[in-house]
Amino acid sequence: MASIDALADRLSTYLSPDQVNLVRRAYYYAEQAHDGQRRRSGEAYVTHPLAVASILADMHMDHQSLMAAMLHDVIEDTGIPKDALSGQFGATVAELVDGVSKLTQMDFQSKAEAQAENFQKMAMAMARDIRVILVKLADRLHNMRTLEVLSGEKRRRIAKETLEIYAPIANRLGMHSVFAEFEDLGFKAMHPMRAERIKRAVKRARGNRREIVGKIQESLANCLSQEGLPGEVKGREKHLYSIYQKMRGKRRAFNEIMDVYAFRIIVDKVDTCYRVLGAVHSLYKPFPGRFKDYIAIPKANGYQSLHTTLFGMHGVPIEIQIRTREMEEMANHGIAAHWLYKSSDEANPRGTHERARQWVKGVLELQQRAGNSLEFIENVKIDLFPDEVYVFTPKGRIMELPKGSTAVDFAYAVHTDVGNSCIACRINRRLAPLSEALQSGQTVEIVTAPGARPNPAWLNFVVTGKARTHIRHSLKQQRRSESVSLGERLLNKALAGFDSHLERIAAERTAAVLAEYQLAHLDDLLEDIGLGNRMAYVVARRLLAESLDATAEQLPGHDGPLAIRGTEGLVISYAKCCTPIPGDPIVGHLSAGKGMVIHLDNCRNISEFRHNPDKCIPLSWAKDVSGEFNVELRVELEHQRGLIALLATAVASADGNIEKISMDERDGRISVVQLVVSVHDRVHLARVIKRLRTIKGVSHITRLRA
Repeated sequence: MASIDALADRLSTYLSPDQVNLVRRAYYYAEQAHDGQRRRSGEAYVTHPLAVASILADMHMDHQSLMAAMLHDVIEDTGIPKDALSGQFGATVAELVDGVSKLTQMDFQSKAEAQAENFQKMAMAMARDIRVILVKLADRLHNMRTLEVLSGEKRRRIAKETLEIYAPIANRLGMHSVFAEFEDLGFKAMHPMRAERIKRAVKRARGNRREIVGKIQESLANCLSQEGLPGEVKGREKHLYSIYQKMRGKRRAFNEIMDVYAFRIIVDKVDTCYRVLGAVHSLYKPFPGRFKDYIAIPKANGYQSLHTTLFGMHGVPIEIQIRTREMEEMANHGIAAHWLYKSSDEANPRGTHERARQWVKGVLELQQRAGNSLEFIENVKIDLFPDEVYVFTPKGRIMELPKGSTAVDFAYAVHTDVGNSCIACRINRRLAPLSEALQSGQTVEIVTAPGARPNPAWLNFVVTGKARTHIRHSLKQQRRSESVSLGERLLNKALAGFDSHLERIAAERTAAVLAEYQLAHLDDLLEDIGLGNRMAYVVARRLLAESLDATAEQLPGHDGPLAIRGTEGLVISYAKCCTPIPGDPIVGHLSAGKGMVIHLDNCRNISEFRHNPDKCIPLSWAKDVSGEFNVELRVELEHQRGLIALLATAVASADGNIEKISMDERDGRISVVQLVVSVHDRVHLARVIKRLRTIKGVSHITRLRA
């Protein structure tokens, strides 16, 4: 086990003596705080913080991160408050420790919720200081290395959480070595027998391949020396979990995966990368379409490299990555390499550190918009994508999006307001559906309109967490405002029956009723009424309880039926069983949580509560009603050539639109056609029917209702 002295020796290679002493002091403080505590393995507890600091020292992290690593369990496990740490080691270290500490003093309904809340707190701390996540990853890595002492169930739970959340975060921050170790350790804990079998098979395969690998490596090295290009050729090992995933996901045999030979060429500078690429392409023929330039367009996590696949000797495929030493360090340590290469001037703003900050900022935005912690963590999981597509804005800016993203995802990535007001898109200058999946290299232009709103159908095809969260948030706001507006109309209608109005109710009386219903604002009460969760009549009675006398114990009826305008939106819907249209006699059925469903007055589906004022209210159509309404018609006519074209022409000539059509032959001569036609009102419907009657051979036209 490493000691503090051995760690201090390693740190002295890149930290000043004062900084090393601060790390020592944090160690002795943690040793005292954890005195008497032991790990499951029986070792003194302080060995864990020391191991976490040692992992960060391998990444050349700064002294404050190392101090936070030493103290990361002090607040949680020893009862020492954050203020005490702040006094001893400064506010920065105390904030880091607090960010890494798990949530404890809260009761959760489920483990999933506890995990989600915990991650949410970590996201908040990450936004303040990105080093929080690095300490947390190092803490998790040491826990994963020492999983054997835990029970099987606990081991699998921790491994699952690591594979689902911590491994993708390490990948997202470009820390490939941590990511690969997380995956292999998680795989071993989740599926010990599968991991062992693949490990044995890989060992056997490597022994058989040694000769051919040596030959390819030698020919690549000779090629570089002949061209006078300085470079180091290394064989590249696939880790166990990635082999397992390829076998499962791509349904390929182990031999097919191991038949690909992978090499990495490390060079001195970017210019040499491209020259080496030219040299290896002249040595072996490249696979068409398998070249990727991640140097010119880095991955979202800052990863840079040239990738190419070649036909090697005997036609075996060879995968080659070409990168500089700095890119190699970035690929392995990701954001942590920012501290390794930190110079006196500020780091390159386009580098990994800035990308990580952008990602964390996005995570924080998701957290503020999400309905609850479980929704938030679900969206973050979606966003921890391994594959990206790169598309361009009309001005040439590159946008990175997860694979399968659509124009709506792109619109929200540009700006929330662009997403919310998006109505159409152009991909490579041609109009395209919003649901079309984007491909790398396309130029995407979003068409917006003032007053446009997100469509609930977008949730069926968007991929990014940001788009999903903002659409849901916007729909909730829209639904709330519409519910409040409808609730106000329903309540005023009920109050009118008692010769009153909401504005005439005293503020004290409103406050008393809100307190009785345990609601904070009048809008909450109106929303409940609009959604059908409370009856307007009952609320009106409560508001007027003091002024009502025995004679007013009657149903509201002074103000006539409530008028429907057709533009109410999400909280009013039209029953599919009887398809009412303006001009039909209608009633409203209040359905809890859904708002009001409008039925025909004589619809069979509401006959049992038609006269129950708690469930149904009389309605009328407003004079200025607008919108399009669907009606189902049944047309019987003689069978003839071009029948559907005749019907469509007749409906179109009356300014109607056919939404759906189906046809049945009653016998060889008569056809029965069912049409769903969208119309404005009964007058418009009469005009459509009149046009249909002009078709030769039409015998019956019936409007279908429940």
